[in-house]
Amino acid sequence: MADSVSDTDYTGNSGNSGDTGASSGSNAVTKQSSHLPLPTDNPGTNLLIADIVVRGASTLFRQTVEKRVAKASVEQEEDAQELLDGRTLITTLGLYGASRLATRSVPGLLMVTGGLLAKTLYDRGKARQRRIAREDSEVS
Repeated sequence: MADSVSDTDYTGNSGNSGDTGASSGSNAVTKQSSHLPLPTDNPGTNLLIADIVVRGASTLFRQTVEKRVAKASVEQEEDAQELLDGRTLITTLGLYGASRLATRSVPGLLMVTGGLLAKTLYDRGKARQRRIAREDSEVS
């Protein structure tokens, strides 16, 4: 049994078609070419190129979203840039760790989501307290 992969090769032709392979000189199964043009014949290089493209696009998308959220969160554009530039190494590592934890497992996703929900509720409560204190100081 020369062809132990399957009875059907990648081109869809049955291995039992009566062709003994004597006319072609080889029993090798040929892979049907994909419709996606690849830059090289080396699969490792193709994977490396794809990884770089995906990571680059992801970084550009993330930076654009961060800038827009920062601009929407503050009144002046300088404050938004300061907010983005003011991150410490600890903050960056914390964000990286939380994103990895959230993408690795469902419990991790639930833990990160719960933490973000708790932080949002805490921030809203603090903003409400400041608003009430400001209204009380304006009245008196």
